[in-house]
Amino acid sequence: AMPGYGEIAIVMDATSAHAHEVHHPVLIADGKQVIDLTPAAIGPFVVPPVNLEEEQTATALNMVTCGGQATIPMVHAVRRAVDRLVYAEIVASVSSRSAGPGTRANIDEFTQTTSRAIEKVGGAERGKAIIILNPADPPMLMRDTVFTLSEGGSEDAIRESIARMVEDVQGYVPGYRLKQTVQFERIGDNAPLNVPGIGKVSGLKTSIFLEVEGNGDYFPTYAGNLDIMTSAAKATAESWARAHRDGKAA
Repeated sequence: AMPGYGEIAIVMDATSAHAHEVHHPVLIADGKQVIDLTPAAIGPFVVPPVNLEEEQTATALNMVTCGGQATIPMVHAVRRAVDRLVYAEIVASVSSRSAGPGTRANIDEFTQTTSRAIEKVGGAERGKAIIILNPADPPMLMRDTVFTLSEGGSEDAIRESIARMVEDVQGYVPGYRLKQTVQFERIGDNAPLNVPGIGKVSGLKTSIFLEVEGNGDYFPTYAGNLDIMTSAAKATAESWARAHRDGKAA
């Protein structure tokens, strides 16, 4: 019923996972390209610096979650520098004030969707996601911690891969940064870690500590979790629009 609806090519849905399940088939039936900012997980998972180019032909894309957008680039950065990425665990800590009713209603979907995307997009054999809503006052900036357990590769290669990926994310989220230097711990065969579903594994544990500061355009700067989702969706929409333009030109 909205004026100009017929001329709209790309629609972003930032409601809730349950609402998107209703919106999705309607928008697809109307020929729209859909970018889902909810954890509904309909359509391929997309994290722009990792796999956007591979999903250009999809009619609907899912932006995973704010925690996924912040941490999966780091998981992938480790994966491309090692022989095997056995396990990746992320902990996303966001200000309680930046978590609205949609986020709070979707906590279960957040953990499930992010865990799946850590595996499917990040490249880990097993993934786990945890979210913390921090009630601190004044509100804290978004903080994310990434733990990985890998085999093969060197500390220098992992460190360099992470630095390159941070620069890639900063291209559309300027407030994205490492909070501390990357930390490493060797897990020896004499004291292997037990990874559920895989078994006992030794190798290299990598710990990555991130901070995401919002631009402060509309939301406060502490709402980096909201900024990184909208920025990732915007980057995706712009890529789709360029592909459409170039295709028409061809």
